[in-house]
Amino acid sequence: MIKFYAHKTLQTADGKLPLDVSFSVEKGQFITIYGNSGAGKTTILRILAGLTDAEKSLIEVDGDCWDNSEKKIILPIQKRSVGFVFQDYALFPNLTVRENLTFALQKNHNKNIINELLELMELHSLQNSKPQNLSGGQKQRVALARAIVRKPKILLLDEPLSALDDEMRSKLQDYILKAHQQYQLTTILVSHHLPEIFKLSNKVILLDKGKIIKEGTPSFVFSEEKISSKFKLTGEIIAIEKSDVIYIVSVLAGSNIIKVIATEDEITALKVGTKVLVASKAFNPMIQKIS
Repeated sequence: MIKFYAHKTLQTADGKLPLDVSFSVEKGQFITIYGNSGAGKTTILRILAGLTDAEKSLIEVDGDCWDNSEKKIILPIQKRSVGFVFQDYALFPNLTVRENLTFALQKNHNKNIINELLELMELHSLQNSKPQNLSGGQKQRVALARAIVRKPKILLLDEPLSALDDEMRSKLQDYILKAHQQYQLTTILVSHHLPEIFKLSNKVILLDKGKIIKEGTPSFVFSEEKISSKFKLTGEIIAIEKSDVIYIVSVLAGSNIIKVIATEDEITALKVGTKVLVASKAFNPMIQKIS
């Protein structure tokens, strides 16, 4: 389990902003930190990784103290079991794919994990290539594999897929989820992409102006309790959940999430990512795939 508390004064375009957050993460969870730009999301990851100091902090991971400002305990970066994936890949340009992974592997660790990750990320045929010869999606797979090669206690992902197109983004999400599950990682993601959050996360922390204003499942954090009974709109399916004999389909339309009840027959043509039309007649919403 991760127990995190930090207070830090941020310098923003609008002046000073006090970041003051406290949360916990269960081992094996996949959580997302969501909020407007400048809310402090990346700073939280950097404090946890030891890349940024906080004015006040108390961080415990699996019972070990990483930070305690009162006792002046600050665990060095190299002693924190953290893998960090950045937006800009941060690969060594003079090293091949395999060499990038080997460089990140700690001494005396089993080198078999390099072959495992090359296989898992489908990079085996590219292992002798250098970063300048790789596509953006391939570079990000290498960056992800490199972050995991030490089997860290915590995997930190700072909007790693934001520069990719939708198709590649979806594929990379699959790789991230596969790695998270196979290596039983505790993963913390920063993302603004709601379909991605629903696909990957089992918990969301909603951050606003340096404070946590809501946390819970993606459905709990983002769903509105009331929507108009008369509407017609298009959107994208971000989640399909079975509830007894029916299904709850969550549709992202603009910045709103609409929940629609559907039968088993109605969802046969639907899946996460499908573009749909949602319409309401006399309080009975209906959902239809857009061809």
